[in-house]
Amino acid sequence: MTQAIMTRYHGPSNVRGARVSATAAAGKVTVGWNHALNPAGNHRAAALALATKYGWTGHYVAGGFWNGDYAWVHVDERFSDGEFTIPEGE
Repeated sequence: MTQAIMTRYHGPSNVRGARVSATAAAGKVTVGWNHALNPAGNHRAAALALATKYGWTGHYVAGGFWNGDYAWVHVDERFSDGEFTIPEGE
């Protein structure tokens, strides 16, 4: 079963370079910051690494938080009490 994934940026320290961690109930991975990618691309890379580690498949969408974290949610399955739609124009 797939799970929601949270990604978080960690700035460089005296010991380690900048990195992004991806966390779900199943576990966590951390990937180094890739300067060839933009911030969203780095968060995507971390989420993809975690999903790949656990063999999860399907389509994920992301939403950002005010602090720069991202939440990645699997959207291939429908959850009767865990989704909603807001019609345009409301």
